[in-house]
Amino acid sequence: MTGGAVEGQTEQAARLFPTRPFLGASIAVIRDGRVLLAARANEPLRGVWTLPGGLVEPGERLAAAALRELREEVGVEAEVLGALSPTEIILHDADGRLRHHYVVHPHAALWRAGEPETGPEALGVRWVSPTEIAGLPTTEGLADTVAEAFARAGVA
Repeated sequence: MTGGAVEGQTEQAARLFPTRPFLGASIAVIRDGRVLLAARANEPLRGVWTLPGGLVEPGERLAAAALRELREEVGVEAEVLGALSPTEIILHDADGRLRHHYVVHPHAALWRAGEPETGPEALGVRWVSPTEIAGLPTTEGLADTVAEAFARAGVA
């Protein structure tokens, strides 16, 4: 995954105190009435449950980025049903300076193959029902995004 890192900087460090938002894509994979969540392994929001996803690479379409990130992050294959409402992640430091700014474009999808596994980008993975999300530490707006994904998939 590329993030515009400057030579000599790590990719994560290059995203701190940005001069522009970073574009990401994520994917709400639905299987048997549950959605796949991953606990973030990296900052910001390490350990928080969210949809698998990451940065869009130059020249990459949003849905293709979401599927690539799904494969890389948790080893699952899915079929994209369509795009969902974008999510903004804007975090400030204690002094009020902009620390992170991401615009993430989620997608609804149906599971096709593979059992999710943890890796360098996911501390944990789990299938959860929409009602179970309320009891987890999640990224802001995750429950709404998942509800939109289930509606898009025509799943109650």
